[in-house]
Amino acid sequence: MTAVLAAAALLLATGCSSDGGTGPTGGHDAAPSGQVSPSATAGGAGASAPPAKGSVKVAATLARDLKSPWGLAALPDGDLLVSSRDEGTITRIDAETGKKTVIGSVPGVAPAGEGGLMGLAVSPSFASDNLVYAYFTTASDNRIARMLYDERKPAGQQLGAPDTILRGIPKGRIHNGGRIAFGPDKMLYAGTGESGDTGLAQDKKSLGGKILRMTPDGEPVHGNPSADSVVYSYGHRNVQGLAWDSQKRLWAAEFGQNTWDELNLIEPGKNYGWPEVEGKGGKPGFADPVAQWRTEEASPSGIAYAAGSIWMAGLRGERLWRIPLAGAVPSAEPQPFLEGKYGRLRTVLPVAGSGGGSEIWLVTSETDNRGTPEPGDDRVLRLQVE
Repeated sequence: MTAVLAAAALLLATGCSSDGGTGPTGGHDAAPSGQVSPSATAGGAGASAPPAKGSVKVAATLARDLKSPWGLAALPDGDLLVSSRDEGTITRIDAETGKKTVIGSVPGVAPAGEGGLMGLAVSPSFASDNLVYAYFTTASDNRIARMLYDERKPAGQQLGAPDTILRGIPKGRIHNGGRIAFGPDKMLYAGTGESGDTGLAQDKKSLGGKILRMTPDGEPVHGNPSADSVVYSYGHRNVQGLAWDSQKRLWAAEFGQNTWDELNLIEPGKNYGWPEVEGKGGKPGFADPVAQWRTEEASPSGIAYAAGSIWMAGLRGERLWRIPLAGAVPSAEPQPFLEGKYGRLRTVLPVAGSGGGSEIWLVTSETDNRGTPEPGDDRVLRLQVE
């Protein structure tokens, strides 16, 4: 195993898996996918852990015929908001009936390549402020804005004008990041990409290739590594998954190049290696992932925490990965589900009030110009998980 990990650290290939594409792949027979650190499982032996093997059951298909769905957020009543990356619209989905209502378009969205209208988040104070946050690509950058959602207005006209809280995130045809989420501390976190310019990931002055932490107004948070910066961690290639476990630890999924995709435990100020290290390199000064996958079996986008495990959606891998946790480490090898059954998988989100987090929403991604859409795509599925 040590030799394999050392060799993997050297395998920085020249192609690009980016958002689950099918670029050249090299060295895929060197080791099995879904690897966890040998010290990780040992280190978690004393912590409470779910069973090593889990299960997934598709309980229902909530919605069909969505076009390039990307971001997903739950309203306080349990209904869902889903963004269309390429159409720049936000749709409300009734969590019981699946009825779809377009609530509005986000002005200024300039979809191209992997960019467009991506992550969504609902304000922690939504009951009083009715604010919806969105991460999107414009003609000049990626940015985060908030909008007033007034459901009393006619369908299609329920979103107020965007109030930009953070601009200047590098944009490109690839690696735009895009996931946003409010953490347990009620601060807003964002995963960004290095837009294809690998040097940005190590540049602490750039917002590209980072995880950002900010107030709901877009300002740096007390306790960030640098008092005047929203940069929370760096050395990332393309982060599209953010989730917190029951102990409020932050986890992130990240696209590798051609060798290793990653699940990382995020700590403030740490350097996660890109482009110096891909996967578990064991190099001083860099934080290794807690689990890694061959890119053809993952290309991870959204993640969620439920039933004691991280659930990770795979685009190119066309499967849902379960990573059981014992404290801050995986307690068993990752386990795949739904392999090839629904195509590319984009986003996962716990179902509110599902009893210990035993249900999750799953959004497919076959209409993103990289899939093979079938009648009914794309979909929102309700899964029962253990």
